[in-house]
Amino acid sequence: MTLVELLIVVAIVGTLMAIGVPAYNNYIDKTKNSHAIEDIRFIEAAIKMYRTENGMFPETLDLVRSANLLDPWENPYRYLRILPPTPPTGQQRKDHNMVPVNSDFDLYSMGKDGRSAPAFTSALSRDDIVRANEGAYVGLALDY
Repeated sequence: MTLVELLIVVAIVGTLMAIGVPAYNNYIDKTKNSHAIEDIRFIEAAIKMYRTENGMFPETLDLVRSANLLDPWENPYRYLRILPPTPPTGQQRKDHNMVPVNSDFDLYSMGKDGRSAPAFTSALSRDDIVRANEGAYVGLALDY
């Protein structure tokens, strides 16, 4: 092989890597988001079952045996009971108009960056996987 042929091969491999690696990373992110959505639906069902059996929402995820469940980024899922007897603490998740997105409980993953803020407008919340509209929506806060 000549040096020119070797450089052409390196350029082709470099171009394929430049296209393939971001596409692969995007695929991994979508897969992890889907996994978090499934987990949130599972935890939501456990919370609703607890409410049916006990007449109120649990104070923590420990009571529904989901406290040790980690999201795909190895962070614990976050839960906040909103309905009485515990009054809201001001940490409710809020949409782009600063209106609370749930009236029963908040349940979410802090997403890829592992950080979050109550408002969906915050840069920290854009990658969060959230439950909104009392469970009618579960997905990226950015898309809500």
